[in-house]
Amino acid sequence: MTNEFLQIGRIVAAQGLNGELRIYPNTDFPERFLKPGKRWLLRPNSSQPQPIDLVKGRYLEGKGLYVVQLAGVENRTQAEALRDCKILIPASDRQPLAADEFHVADLIGLRVFDQPTQTLIGTVTDVISAGNDLLQVECLAAPEDGKPRTVLIPFVNAIVPVVDLKQQRIEITPPPGLVE
Repeated sequence: MTNEFLQIGRIVAAQGLNGELRIYPNTDFPERFLKPGKRWLLRPNSSQPQPIDLVKGRYLEGKGLYVVQLAGVENRTQAEALRDCKILIPASDRQPLAADEFHVADLIGLRVFDQPTQTLIGTVTDVISAGNDLLQVECLAAPEDGKPRTVLIPFVNAIVPVVDLKQQRIEITPPPGLVE
């Protein structure tokens, strides 16, 4: 997938018999699943997204999911065939953010450094929504068994004082035991 698009969600299941789809959102702007209009669909093992129209959408209370109807998807069989497809928007449709806010896609791949020592700790591989967002970081220093180690770092100013998108780096001041 090129940098021309941003992933805003993933199709996780069919909903009912009439072609509706359950979407796991990956955006801080969920209204993108409620307003009709053009979106793009990226199928697994494909690198070229296809345009598709979102006809309608609604939030599924208590599940953290959205249910959408896409044009041309009229039955459960067609909906099931779209499982694991990604829902995209053009990168040009990014919402403006405040100075201390970031798009998830911009954080993925940033290098994470210990601020006091300037030691490279690892790379951001995901951002997990929780009470406070958590940066999932794959650490460079592999434990004795040689397997990569992943740590979750609370994305709060006290622990993550520097996010420098131009330099592609994050600096953290972790409390003892957070990254060890």
